[in-house]
Amino acid sequence: MMMTHKRSILFWFDFASTYSYPAAMRIATLADSSNIQVIWRPFLLGAIFQQQGWNDSPFNIYPAKGAYMWRDMARLCMRENLDFKRPTVFPRNGLMASRIVCANHNELWIPAFVRHVFQANFKYDLNIADLDVITKILNDLDLDADKILNQIKQQEIKNLLRQQTDEAIQSGVFGAPSFIVEGELFWGNDQLEHALDWCIDH
Repeated sequence: MMMTHKRSILFWFDFASTYSYPAAMRIATLADSSNIQVIWRPFLLGAIFQQQGWNDSPFNIYPAKGAYMWRDMARLCMRENLDFKRPTVFPRNGLMASRIVCANHNELWIPAFVRHVFQANFKYDLNIADLDVITKILNDLDLDADKILNQIKQQEIKNLLRQQTDEAIQSGVFGAPSFIVEGELFWGNDQLEHALDWCIDH
Protein backbone atom coordinates (compact mmCIF):
# COMPACT_ATOMS: atom_id res chain seq x y z
CA MET A 1 0.00 0.00 0.00
CA MET A 2 1.44 3.36 -1.00
CA MET A 3 1.93 5.86 1.83
CA THR A 4 0.69 9.37 1.09
CA HIS A 5 2.73 12.36 2.17
CA LYS A 6 0.83 14.48 4.68
CA ARG A 7 0.55 18.08 3.58
CA SER A 8 1.99 20.72 5.87
CA ILE A 9 1.88 24.44 6.52
CA LEU A 10 4.62 26.50 8.15
CA PHE A 11 3.10 28.88 10.69
CA TRP A 12 5.44 31.79 11.44
CA PHE A 13 4.41 33.83 14.47
CA ASP A 14 5.66 36.17 17.20
CA PHE A 15 4.11 36.00 20.67
CA ALA A 16 3.96 39.80 20.77
CA SER A 17 2.07 40.00 17.48
CA THR A 18 -1.59 40.93 17.84
CA TYR A 19 -2.84 39.25 14.69
CA SER A 20 -0.84 36.11 15.48
CA TYR A 21 -3.21 35.58 18.43
CA PRO A 22 -6.38 34.76 16.45
CA ALA A 23 -4.31 32.81 13.92
CA ALA A 24 -2.79 30.66 16.67
CA MET A 25 -6.19 30.04 18.21
CA ARG A 26 -7.73 28.95 14.88
CA ILE A 27 -5.06 27.19 12.85
CA ALA A 28 -4.93 23.75 14.49
CA THR A 29 -8.67 23.08 14.21
CA LEU A 30 -8.82 24.28 10.61
CA ALA A 31 -5.72 22.33 9.59
CA ASP A 32 -6.79 19.13 11.34
CA SER A 33 -10.14 19.17 9.53
CA SER A 34 -8.21 19.05 6.24
CA ASN A 35 -5.54 16.60 7.45
CA ILE A 36 -2.81 19.25 7.21
CA GLN A 37 0.14 19.27 9.58
CA VAL A 38 0.95 22.59 11.25
CA ILE A 39 4.65 23.29 11.76
CA TRP A 40 4.87 25.89 14.53
CA ARG A 41 7.67 28.39 13.88
CA PRO A 42 8.20 31.26 16.32
CA PHE A 43 10.55 34.03 15.24
CA LEU A 44 11.59 37.48 16.44
CA LEU A 45 9.62 40.14 14.61
CA GLY A 46 11.81 42.82 16.20
CA ALA A 47 14.72 41.72 14.01
CA ILE A 48 12.64 42.47 10.91
CA PHE A 49 11.53 45.82 12.33
CA GLN A 50 15.17 46.74 12.89
CA GLN A 51 15.89 46.07 9.23
CA GLN A 52 13.20 48.64 8.44
CA GLY A 53 14.83 51.17 10.77
CA TRP A 54 12.14 50.78 13.45
CA ASN A 55 12.99 50.38 17.14
CA ASP A 56 9.37 49.72 18.11
CA SER A 57 6.20 48.23 16.68
CA PRO A 58 4.84 50.26 13.76
CA PHE A 59 1.54 50.25 15.65
CA ASN A 60 3.25 52.37 18.30
CA ILE A 61 5.25 54.48 15.86
CA TYR A 62 2.19 55.40 13.79
CA PRO A 63 -0.68 56.22 16.20
CA ALA A 64 -3.45 56.17 13.58
CA LYS A 65 -2.38 52.70 12.45
CA GLY A 66 -2.23 51.56 16.06
CA ALA A 67 -5.69 52.91 16.89
CA TYR A 68 -7.15 51.11 13.90
CA MET A 69 -5.37 47.86 14.77
CA TRP A 70 -6.73 47.77 18.34
CA ARG A 71 -10.28 48.39 17.16
CA ASP A 72 -9.86 45.82 14.39
CA MET A 73 -8.58 43.27 16.91
CA ALA A 74 -11.61 43.83 19.11
CA ARG A 75 -13.95 43.31 16.16
CA LEU A 76 -12.03 40.29 14.89
CA CYS A 77 -11.94 38.53 18.26
CA MET A 78 -15.63 39.23 18.76
CA ARG A 79 -16.36 37.64 15.39
CA GLU A 80 -14.22 34.59 16.21
CA ASN A 81 -15.62 34.28 19.77
CA LEU A 82 -12.17 34.89 21.27
CA ASP A 83 -11.75 36.74 24.53
CA PHE A 84 -9.57 39.81 24.05
CA LYS A 85 -8.13 42.35 26.44
CA ARG A 86 -5.80 45.03 25.15
CA PRO A 87 -2.42 44.52 26.85
CA THR A 88 -1.33 47.31 29.14
CA VAL A 89 2.20 46.82 27.76
CA PHE A 90 2.73 46.37 24.02
CA PRO A 91 4.67 44.73 22.57
CA ARG A 92 5.65 42.20 25.21
CA ASN A 93 8.79 40.09 25.11
CA GLY A 94 8.06 36.55 23.94
CA LEU A 95 11.68 35.40 23.91
CA MET A 96 11.36 32.80 26.68
CA ALA A 97 8.22 31.24 25.23
CA SER A 98 9.72 31.23 21.72
CA ARG A 99 12.80 29.39 22.94
CA ILE A 100 10.59 26.78 24.60
CA VAL A 101 8.80 26.14 21.31
CA CYS A 102 12.10 25.94 19.40
CA ALA A 103 13.55 23.46 21.87
CA ASN A 104 10.47 21.23 21.86
CA HIS A 105 9.01 21.76 18.39
CA ASN A 106 8.15 18.06 17.87
CA GLU A 107 6.32 17.66 21.17
CA LEU A 108 2.56 17.11 21.06
CA TRP A 109 1.96 19.76 23.73
CA ILE A 110 3.39 22.64 21.67
CA PRO A 111 0.08 23.79 20.10
CA ALA A 112 -1.58 23.98 23.53
CA PHE A 113 1.43 25.80 25.01
CA VAL A 114 1.38 28.35 22.18
CA ARG A 115 -2.32 29.01 22.68
CA HIS A 116 -1.89 29.40 26.45
CA VAL A 117 0.90 31.94 26.00
CA PHE A 118 -1.13 33.97 23.52
CA GLN A 119 -4.10 33.90 25.90
CA ALA A 120 -1.90 35.05 28.76
CA ASN A 121 -0.89 38.08 26.70
CA PHE A 122 -4.09 38.97 24.86
CA LYS A 123 -6.84 37.53 27.08
CA TYR A 124 -5.50 37.98 30.61
CA ASP A 125 -3.01 40.86 30.08
CA LEU A 126 -0.17 38.98 31.78
CA ASN A 127 3.52 39.59 31.26
CA ILE A 128 4.67 36.62 29.15
CA ALA A 129 8.30 37.58 29.84
CA ASP A 130 7.72 36.80 33.52
CA LEU A 131 9.16 33.48 34.67
CA ASP A 132 6.21 32.84 37.00
CA VAL A 133 3.70 33.28 34.17
CA ILE A 134 5.48 30.80 31.89
CA THR A 135 6.06 28.38 34.79
CA LYS A 136 2.34 28.36 35.58
CA ILE A 137 1.46 27.67 31.95
CA LEU A 138 3.86 24.71 31.87
CA ASN A 139 2.52 23.41 35.18
CA ASP A 140 -1.09 23.79 33.99
CA LEU A 141 -0.16 21.57 31.04
CA ASP A 142 1.30 18.97 33.46
CA LEU A 143 4.80 19.49 32.11
CA ASP A 144 8.17 19.46 33.88
CA ALA A 145 8.65 23.22 34.13
CA ASP A 146 12.08 23.07 35.77
CA LYS A 147 13.46 20.75 33.10
CA ILE A 148 12.06 22.81 30.23
CA LEU A 149 13.20 26.15 31.66
CA ASN A 150 16.71 24.81 32.29
CA GLN A 151 16.80 23.45 28.76
CA ILE A 152 16.31 26.88 27.17
CA LYS A 153 19.32 28.30 29.00
CA GLN A 154 21.56 26.29 26.66
CA GLN A 155 23.34 28.34 24.05
CA GLU A 156 22.36 25.95 21.26
CA ILE A 157 18.67 26.65 21.98
CA LYS A 158 19.29 30.39 22.00
CA ASN A 159 21.09 30.00 18.68
CA LEU A 160 18.20 27.95 17.28
CA LEU A 161 15.75 30.84 17.69
CA ARG A 162 18.21 33.21 15.99
CA GLN A 163 18.65 30.73 13.13
CA GLN A 164 14.89 30.35 12.84
CA THR A 165 14.47 34.13 12.64
CA ASP A 166 17.10 34.21 9.89
CA GLU A 167 15.23 31.44 8.09
CA ALA A 168 12.01 33.44 8.26
CA ILE A 169 13.71 36.50 6.78
CA GLN A 170 15.35 34.44 4.03
CA SER A 171 11.94 32.94 3.22
CA GLY A 172 10.54 36.40 2.60
CA VAL A 173 8.63 36.73 5.87
CA PHE A 174 8.20 40.41 6.75
CA GLY A 175 5.39 40.29 9.30
CA ALA A 176 3.38 38.05 11.59
CA PRO A 177 1.49 35.87 11.26
CA SER A 178 2.80 34.39 8.04
CA PHE A 179 2.09 31.02 6.47
CA ILE A 180 4.26 29.20 3.95
CA VAL A 181 2.96 26.34 1.81
CA GLU A 182 5.47 24.75 -0.58
CA GLY A 183 7.37 28.04 -0.81
CA GLU A 184 4.22 30.14 -1.26
CA LEU A 185 3.97 32.97 1.29
CA PHE A 186 0.71 34.21 2.81
CA TRP A 187 0.72 37.11 5.28
CA GLY A 188 -1.89 37.94 7.86
CA ASN A 189 -4.56 36.20 9.90
CA ASP A 190 -7.07 36.88 7.14
CA GLN A 191 -4.96 34.78 4.75
CA LEU A 192 -5.04 31.64 6.90
CA GLU A 193 -7.94 30.02 5.06
CA HIS A 194 -6.40 30.94 1.70
CA ALA A 195 -3.11 29.31 2.75
CA LEU A 196 -4.89 26.14 3.83
CA ASP A 197 -6.88 26.02 0.59
CA TRP A 198 -3.63 26.41 -1.34
CA CYS A 199 -2.17 23.53 0.64
CA ILE A 200 -5.10 21.33 -0.39
CA ASP A 201 -5.11 22.35 -4.07
CA HIS A 202 -1.38 22.29 -4.82
